[in-house]
Amino acid sequence: MAPALEGILETALYADDLDQMEAFYGSVLGLEKITRAGNRHVFFRCGAGVLLIFNPAETIKPPPEDGLQVPPHGTTGSGHVCFRVAAENLDAWVARLTAAGIAIESDIRWPTGARSFYFRDPAGNSLECAEPGLWNID
Repeated sequence: MAPALEGILETALYADDLDQMEAFYGSVLGLEKITRAGNRHVFFRCGAGVLLIFNPAETIKPPPEDGLQVPPHGTTGSGHVCFRVAAENLDAWVARLTAAGIAIESDIRWPTGARSFYFRDPAGNSLECAEPGLWNID
């Protein structure tokens, strides 16, 4: 039997305009930038994990012979990420986003009693902030 997976270390979104994404995730969401590689990617620390934002026009290209042999990848269309936020901090996040001119698309009270809300990043990716109880996580 294989050992259990311990969690998700990194999650990726894709966007054509990395400048917009760097400004949004760094300034509006306040994530700490780890690194940026030209027009290929920008990476952010998010809690215990990492949010990777790739330009799909660049990551679809095969790696150079002398470079890291990361397989080509990419996607088109909107992705989705849900950020873990303590229940008592959800209203503060709604206020912060609203003050930054970000529309809240939906604010949901789930059958479990947990709450989450949805908004979009500049590339149109669907973002969600949810209390961990949504998935019965403490």
